[in-house]
Amino acid sequence: MGTIVADLFVTLDGVYQGPGGPNEDTENGFEFGGWQAPYFDDESGEAIGAGIDTLEALLLGRKTYDIFAGYWPNAPADVPIAKKFNEVPKFVVSHTPFEPTWRGTTVLTDASTEVAALKQRFGTTRVIGSGDLVKSLLTYDLVDRLNLFVYPIAFGEGKRLFASGVPAAFTLAAPPRAFPKGAVLLSYDRAGTPVTGIDIDA
Repeated sequence: MGTIVADLFVTLDGVYQGPGGPNEDTENGFEFGGWQAPYFDDESGEAIGAGIDTLEALLLGRKTYDIFAGYWPNAPADVPIAKKFNEVPKFVVSHTPFEPTWRGTTVLTDASTEVAALKQRFGTTRVIGSGDLVKSLLTYDLVDRLNLFVYPIAFGEGKRLFASGVPAAFTLAAPPRAFPKGAVLLSYDRAGTPVTGIDIDA
Protein backbone atom coordinates (compact mmCIF):
# COMPACT_ATOMS: atom_id res chain seq x y z
CA MET A 1 0.00 0.00 0.00
CA GLY A 2 1.40 3.35 -1.03
CA THR A 3 1.13 6.73 0.66
CA ILE A 4 -0.29 10.12 -0.22
CA VAL A 5 2.09 12.86 0.92
CA ALA A 6 0.94 16.49 0.85
CA ASP A 7 3.50 19.33 0.78
CA LEU A 8 1.85 22.64 1.55
CA PHE A 9 3.08 26.18 2.18
CA VAL A 10 1.14 27.98 4.93
CA THR A 11 1.35 31.13 7.04
CA LEU A 12 1.33 31.15 10.84
CA ASP A 13 -2.45 31.53 10.76
CA GLY A 14 -2.84 28.61 8.36
CA VAL A 15 -3.40 30.50 5.10
CA TYR A 16 -2.29 28.62 1.98
CA GLN A 17 -3.66 31.04 -0.60
CA GLY A 18 -1.37 32.50 -3.26
CA PRO A 19 2.15 31.78 -1.95
CA GLY A 20 3.79 31.75 -5.38
CA GLY A 21 2.78 35.05 -6.95
CA PRO A 22 0.53 38.12 -6.66
CA ASN A 23 -1.98 36.82 -9.21
CA GLU A 24 -1.82 33.14 -8.32
CA ASP A 25 -5.11 33.14 -6.39
CA THR A 26 -6.99 36.39 -5.81
CA GLU A 27 -10.30 34.72 -4.96
CA ASN A 28 -12.42 36.65 -2.42
CA GLY A 29 -10.27 39.73 -2.96
CA PHE A 30 -7.08 38.24 -1.52
CA GLU A 31 -4.36 40.88 -1.99
CA PHE A 32 -1.34 39.24 -0.38
CA GLY A 33 -0.25 36.80 -3.08
CA GLY A 34 3.46 36.18 -3.51
CA TRP A 35 4.27 35.93 0.19
CA GLN A 36 6.61 32.92 0.05
CA ALA A 37 9.51 34.45 -1.91
CA PRO A 38 10.89 36.73 0.85
CA TYR A 39 11.41 33.68 3.07
CA PHE A 40 12.87 31.35 0.46
CA ASP A 41 16.48 30.24 0.95
CA ASP A 42 18.78 27.53 -0.35
CA GLU A 43 18.11 25.17 2.58
CA SER A 44 14.33 25.27 2.27
CA GLY A 45 14.70 24.89 -1.50
CA GLU A 46 16.83 21.80 -0.98
CA ALA A 47 14.23 20.35 1.39
CA ILE A 48 11.47 20.89 -1.15
CA GLY A 49 13.63 19.35 -3.88
CA ALA A 50 14.49 16.34 -1.73
CA GLY A 51 10.80 15.61 -1.31
CA ILE A 52 10.19 15.89 -5.03
CA ASP A 53 12.99 13.38 -5.64
CA THR A 54 10.97 10.70 -3.80
CA LEU A 55 7.70 11.00 -5.69
CA GLU A 56 6.52 8.28 -8.04
CA ALA A 57 3.38 10.13 -9.09
CA LEU A 58 2.33 13.78 -8.89
CA LEU A 59 -1.18 14.75 -7.81
CA LEU A 60 -2.43 18.32 -8.23
CA GLY A 61 -5.53 20.44 -7.99
CA ARG A 62 -6.65 22.17 -11.17
CA LYS A 63 -5.28 25.65 -10.35
CA THR A 64 -1.83 24.38 -9.43
CA TYR A 65 -1.84 22.00 -12.39
CA ASP A 66 -2.48 24.86 -14.83
CA ILE A 67 0.45 26.80 -13.33
CA PHE A 68 2.78 23.77 -13.49
CA ALA A 69 1.63 22.73 -16.97
CA GLY A 70 2.32 26.23 -18.26
CA TYR A 71 5.90 26.18 -16.99
CA TRP A 72 7.56 22.80 -16.42
CA PRO A 73 7.13 21.22 -19.88
CA ASN A 74 9.14 24.14 -21.30
CA ALA A 75 11.77 24.30 -18.55
CA PRO A 76 15.36 23.27 -19.38
CA ALA A 77 15.69 19.49 -19.46
CA ASP A 78 18.78 19.56 -17.25
CA VAL A 79 16.83 21.07 -14.33
CA PRO A 80 16.26 18.09 -11.97
CA ILE A 81 12.78 19.16 -10.88
CA ALA A 82 11.67 19.67 -14.50
CA LYS A 83 13.03 16.26 -15.47
CA LYS A 84 11.18 14.61 -12.58
CA PHE A 85 7.87 16.35 -13.16
CA ASN A 86 7.91 15.72 -16.89
CA GLU A 87 8.74 12.02 -16.52
CA VAL A 88 6.41 10.85 -13.74
CA PRO A 89 2.70 10.09 -14.12
CA LYS A 90 0.62 13.15 -13.31
CA PHE A 91 -2.94 13.28 -12.00
CA VAL A 92 -5.12 16.36 -11.75
CA VAL A 93 -8.43 16.51 -9.90
CA SER A 94 -10.91 18.64 -11.80
CA HIS A 95 -14.68 18.89 -11.45
CA THR A 96 -14.80 19.79 -15.13
CA PRO A 97 -13.29 17.21 -17.52
CA PHE A 98 -10.73 18.65 -19.97
CA GLU A 99 -8.02 17.51 -22.38
CA PRO A 100 -4.64 18.03 -20.69
CA THR A 101 -1.69 19.15 -22.79
CA TRP A 102 1.04 18.09 -20.35
CA ARG A 103 2.26 14.66 -21.43
CA GLY A 104 1.55 11.88 -18.95
CA THR A 105 -1.48 13.56 -17.33
CA THR A 106 -4.67 11.78 -16.28
CA VAL A 107 -7.74 13.77 -15.23
CA LEU A 108 -9.60 12.59 -12.12
CA THR A 109 -13.11 13.85 -11.41
CA ASP A 110 -13.87 12.15 -8.07
CA ALA A 111 -11.18 12.66 -5.43
CA SER A 112 -12.92 10.50 -2.84
CA THR A 113 -12.59 7.31 -4.90
CA GLU A 114 -10.01 7.85 -7.63
CA VAL A 115 -7.26 9.25 -5.39
CA ALA A 116 -7.57 6.27 -3.05
CA ALA A 117 -6.86 4.00 -6.02
CA LEU A 118 -3.48 5.71 -6.58
CA LYS A 119 -2.24 4.18 -3.32
CA GLN A 120 -2.61 0.78 -4.94
CA ARG A 121 -0.46 1.81 -7.91
CA PHE A 122 2.38 3.94 -6.55
CA GLY A 123 4.66 3.88 -3.54
CA THR A 124 4.64 7.65 -2.98
CA THR A 125 2.17 10.03 -4.56
CA ARG A 126 2.89 13.65 -3.66
CA VAL A 127 0.51 16.58 -3.68
CA ILE A 128 2.42 19.87 -4.04
CA GLY A 129 0.63 23.07 -3.12
CA SER A 130 -2.98 22.55 -4.28
CA GLY A 131 -4.44 23.72 -0.97
CA ASP A 132 -8.08 23.28 -2.00
CA LEU A 133 -7.38 19.69 -2.99
CA VAL A 134 -5.46 18.98 0.22
CA LYS A 135 -8.46 20.20 2.23
CA SER A 136 -10.69 17.75 0.35
CA LEU A 137 -8.25 14.87 0.80
CA LEU A 138 -8.06 15.55 4.54
CA THR A 139 -11.85 15.40 4.69
CA TYR A 140 -11.76 12.01 2.95
CA ASP A 141 -8.89 10.84 5.23
CA LEU A 142 -6.64 10.29 2.22
CA VAL A 143 -3.54 12.18 3.39
CA ASP A 144 -1.02 9.85 5.02
CA ARG A 145 1.65 12.48 5.65
CA LEU A 146 1.28 16.24 5.85
CA ASN A 147 4.43 18.33 5.34
CA LEU A 148 3.74 21.91 6.33
CA PHE A 149 6.26 24.57 5.40
CA VAL A 150 5.20 27.26 7.88
CA TYR A 151 6.26 30.85 7.17
CA PRO A 152 6.62 33.66 9.75
CA ILE A 153 3.81 35.83 8.44
CA ALA A 154 0.08 36.14 9.13
CA PHE A 155 -2.74 37.88 7.27
CA GLY A 156 -5.90 37.32 9.29
CA GLU A 157 -7.72 36.45 6.07
CA GLY A 158 -7.45 34.07 3.14
CA LYS A 159 -8.08 30.40 2.55
CA ARG A 160 -7.12 28.34 5.60
CA LEU A 161 -6.19 24.69 5.67
CA PHE A 162 -8.30 23.79 8.68
CA ALA A 163 -11.10 26.34 8.36
CA SER A 164 -13.50 23.42 7.86
CA GLY A 165 -13.43 19.65 7.63
CA VAL A 166 -13.49 16.67 9.94
CA PRO A 167 -11.64 16.38 13.28
CA ALA A 168 -8.24 14.74 12.80
CA ALA A 169 -5.22 13.87 14.92
CA PHE A 170 -1.62 13.69 13.75
CA THR A 171 1.67 12.42 15.11
CA LEU A 172 5.07 13.99 14.51
CA ALA A 173 6.82 12.09 11.71
CA ALA A 174 10.23 13.79 11.88
CA PRO A 175 11.98 16.43 13.98
CA PRO A 176 10.93 19.97 13.03
CA ARG A 177 13.41 21.69 10.75
CA ALA A 178 14.04 25.43 10.81
CA PHE A 179 15.46 27.33 7.84
CA PRO A 180 17.65 30.47 7.81
CA LYS A 181 14.94 32.96 6.80
CA GLY A 182 12.43 31.78 9.38
CA ALA A 183 10.37 29.06 7.71
CA VAL A 184 9.86 25.80 9.60
CA LEU A 185 9.08 22.36 8.18
CA LEU A 186 6.64 20.32 10.27
CA SER A 187 5.97 16.72 9.16
CA TYR A 188 2.98 14.86 10.53
CA ASP A 189 1.46 11.43 9.91
CA ARG A 190 -2.28 10.86 10.19
CA ALA A 191 -3.17 9.35 13.57
CA GLY A 192 -6.90 8.75 13.70
CA THR A 193 -9.33 10.98 15.59
CA PRO A 194 -8.45 13.51 18.31
CA VAL A 195 -8.49 12.40 21.94
CA THR A 196 -10.37 15.03 23.95
CA GLY A 197 -12.19 15.47 27.23
CA ILE A 198 -9.21 14.53 29.40
CA ASP A 199 -8.41 16.62 32.47
CA ILE A 200 -4.77 17.72 32.59
CA ASP A 201 -4.66 16.87 36.30
CA ALA A 202 -6.31 13.47 35.90
